[in-house]
Amino acid sequence: MSVRPDIEIARAAKKRPILEIGEKLGIPAEHLLPYGHDKAKVGQAFIAGLKNRPEGKLILVTAINPTPAGEGKTTTTVGLGDGLNRIGKKAVVCIREASLGPNFGMKGGAAGGGMAQVVPMEEMNLHFTGDFHAITSAHNLLAAMIDNHIYWGNDLDIDERRIVWRRVMDMNDRALRDIVVSLGGVANGFPRQTGFDITVASEVMAILCLSRDLEDLQQRLGDIVVAYTRAKTPVYARDLKADGAMTVLLKDAMQPNLVQTLENNPAFVHGGPFANIAHGCNSVIATTTALKLGDYVVTEAGFGADLGAEKFFDIKCRKAGLKPAAAVIVATVRAMKMNGGVAKADLAAENVAAVQKGCPNLGRHIGNVKSFGVPVVVAINHFHSDTEAEVQAVKDYVAAQGAEAILCKHWALGSEGIKELAHKVVALAEGKSAFAPIYPDDMPLFEKLETIAKRIYHAEGVVADKAIRDQLRAWEAAGYGHLPICVAKTQYSFTTDPALRGAPTGHSIPVREVRLSAGAGFVVAICGEIMTMPGLPRNPSAEVIRLNADGDVEGLF
Repeated sequence: MSVRPDIEIARAAKKRPILEIGEKLGIPAEHLLPYGHDKAKVGQAFIAGLKNRPEGKLILVTAINPTPAGEGKTTTTVGLGDGLNRIGKKAVVCIREASLGPNFGMKGGAAGGGMAQVVPMEEMNLHFTGDFHAITSAHNLLAAMIDNHIYWGNDLDIDERRIVWRRVMDMNDRALRDIVVSLGGVANGFPRQTGFDITVASEVMAILCLSRDLEDLQQRLGDIVVAYTRAKTPVYARDLKADGAMTVLLKDAMQPNLVQTLENNPAFVHGGPFANIAHGCNSVIATTTALKLGDYVVTEAGFGADLGAEKFFDIKCRKAGLKPAAAVIVATVRAMKMNGGVAKADLAAENVAAVQKGCPNLGRHIGNVKSFGVPVVVAINHFHSDTEAEVQAVKDYVAAQGAEAILCKHWALGSEGIKELAHKVVALAEGKSAFAPIYPDDMPLFEKLETIAKRIYHAEGVVADKAIRDQLRAWEAAGYGHLPICVAKTQYSFTTDPALRGAPTGHSIPVREVRLSAGAGFVVAICGEIMTMPGLPRNPSAEVIRLNADGDVEGLF
């Protein structure tokens, strides 16, 4: 079977001028700031004027744990948005922006696939409107101001051993995880150990994605704890007078980006924290704006439901007051077979027994999402190698879990191939959602972490040394006990071992480090061997990304 690469499909798209896409949503031309002809930012004044409008229904698309077999969560998110529009609903897609790190590493692109894509695909994957560069610059400005303050006398009495603000860049580079800066003598400052994280793990990224407006943005930036004094009191970004300049750098980045799908339906693409090392959701301002403009908003949370959906519910929805009406869990027959023990090279052969053996991973995600009080439907993202017997095995298993699985062919057919799911989502959304986070604000921080580990990961408990427990108690005493927990953990398993697929039990969750993100409003728990600065794989996608003779990009997929 000959398959056109996603980039060729995207390049052949018949895009409409972005002002026409804005017109579909009732956004006047004067409130759109075009970046070329096919993308634009929505002005803050227009967004502020939507405050008293009623809101549409919020639909979350999540997935099973990712496998090399592929699941297609973004593809399904885009396809469902097109499908809802096809059946006569006014729907808006809300997804995250792409990081250069995985694009040049393993992933190669992040705009959907086949006939369910957001365009312009190349620009969205490569720089887009510059939001990530602005976040990187604002983050590193703060880092520079910390070292500069110390160099010029250290009036705040910052303890150089207790500087917690690292630097960031939007690229995978393991060599920068742990470094020493300011070598070379007195003129270069005071040498100290530090490191880099990838931009999507930056607290500035999280802050931008959780802020309601520019005023809220500056307040949160000022709340960032960057270091501690010799007396162990916190030093904030506003103490360094950095919050104003950081806000200036982020002024344009704060405005949501409007683009379109292949079927010329509106899509907001804004913000991009990863779900394995950050909170994994697009921006609150994009989602809330879309809810004021559409009857249905289809959004996604990163990676599997154990990371992405949990953080969407417990962090984003909690912070923004959002109430999801329904959730879609994406799975594939191929991934079920891989969870059932089949090697990637053997996935094309029919194996109903392996599908059945792998389905408990899907079942656990169904139960987890239901535990938040949100109605669930499963989308089986179709591959041409799927057999009727394998698809039926998934449907039968999901029915036994009290839900329905629907075969979706949006990758090949666009909105025509996902109409059945669209109708089901409407039916679920018109019913009652009893959404609630799985832990209250006033629960102690370590108990929140244990709740996630036991209820979502189905672990026996959390392993953390005394220093980590003491740190959590100290933050509680300092007034941060009400914050939710953001777990940084491998996306490939319910455990911290990426090789353990399926639905394992009897494991524990080891916590290596905790970080306070006071501006974003959560505590990060770094578990297992997960890194906040990824490395490139043996054969990175960057090796095949190039310009062809016509000047077009090749290698993004």
